[in-house]
Amino acid sequence: MTIHLRADRVLFRFSGPDAHKLLNDVVTGHVPDSEAADAAAWALLSPQGKILAEGLAGWMGDALWLDVHESVADDFFKRMRMYRLRAKAEIEDLRDSHRLGFSLEQVPGAQRDRRGPAQLGWRVIAPVAETGSWADDRVYHAARIAAGILHQGNDFPANDAFAHDIGLDLLEGIDFVKGCYVGQEVVSRMKHRGTARRRPVIVSGIAAPAGSALVAGSREAGYIGQVVDGKAVAILRLDRITDPEAVTIDGQPVSLSLPAWATYKFGEAPAEE
Repeated sequence: MTIHLRADRVLFRFSGPDAHKLLNDVVTGHVPDSEAADAAAWALLSPQGKILAEGLAGWMGDALWLDVHESVADDFFKRMRMYRLRAKAEIEDLRDSHRLGFSLEQVPGAQRDRRGPAQLGWRVIAPVAETGSWADDRVYHAARIAAGILHQGNDFPANDAFAHDIGLDLLEGIDFVKGCYVGQEVVSRMKHRGTARRRPVIVSGIAAPAGSALVAGSREAGYIGQVVDGKAVAILRLDRITDPEAVTIDGQPVSLSLPAWATYKFGEAPAEE
């Protein structure tokens, strides 16, 4: 059994009687309420609906454990302490004591990383002292790119993408039933008006670095994220992909495919506001 270290992720532990309510009132997703539940996708949004942080949430012991990319860890910690106000909840920054890992096989105490229809193996959390033998994260990133899963920090920066842009509405990372949370108005409008312009697309045959523009015809349609084995996930304007066989990066042809969980199609135009 091999566990792969996700070295660029930072863990936070939320404990106390109001921990679940605090998170449920602030982030987009279905916050798990027991250890029996799978780890669940979520995002913290700006009032304008842009993603400030995203990751998974899961119970372990008597607390909820969330992970975020290291580039937004300090801002996430600051914002969550602000949102806590008088809630009976403690928020601990565990970057010095614990690490996040990934396994293709079930590990005792680990939680399934299931984002709606996308299954990505198992989420492993352990003290730093127990992670010395963990392998690097290349296998993890190859798996999530093949599944069409985007990650903040690896594929797009903070305050740049909407929740629909990375498919959170289709990956059970948005709870459309629960009460108000930050950015909910924008998320709800995009769902009910069908105005999502950009969606995740898997790009293959890449010989260019992350951040390179994908061109369809003579127009840029979006930018690729982290590249592993010539593949990446890009957030693309679907309406600009009228011919998926006629797209290039740095003048070189590449191939496009939609994630298995996608309900959208190339060439789709968003509804008018």
